[in-house]
Amino acid sequence: MSSLSDKYVKEVVPKLKEEFGLKNNLSLPRIEKIVLNTGAAEALSDKGAIEKISEQMAAIAGQQPSVTKARHSISTFKLKSGDKIGVMVTLRGKKTWNFLEKFIATVAPRMRDFRGMPTEKFDQKGNYSFGITEQILFPEIDYSKVDKTRGLVITLVIKNSNRDKSKRVLELLGLPFKKES
Repeated sequence: MSSLSDKYVKEVVPKLKEEFGLKNNLSLPRIEKIVLNTGAAEALSDKGAIEKISEQMAAIAGQQPSVTKARHSISTFKLKSGDKIGVMVTLRGKKTWNFLEKFIATVAPRMRDFRGMPTEKFDQKGNYSFGITEQILFPEIDYSKVDKTRGLVITLVIKNSNRDKSKRVLELLGLPFKKES
């Protein structure tokens, strides 16, 4: 197990039980999966773009991504139903913890003008989504092979939770949030 999952079991679980008055371990908020998603509008004109993005996403995630396709045709964007328009990866289990640990320790400190993660990006069920503007923040990406900087959206799916519980779990795991003024 990764050291972050050990920290969750040994330090975070007891604190959550105490703070929220929970008795059953199954009622505790826990990270179920992490979804990484990149849209690629240039894939409509550049057929090799999806392959490049897939390679980079595979390096970041440690597993092969799946290609997302357009569900509807939109004539103003010259988009047909079934066109390849993005790449996504779903991480579960040990890969979830490894990715989160790498993000907290390596990627977040590399962000330009980083003052903490935004606190308003939680949905009603406690899932946390945020965007990263450059894939080169990840140490697995070889800068010399990057043709274009692309962003990606990271979604942390947290089970048995709400906004407050999710934020507290992520704070206890070490994810820095912006100070609310």
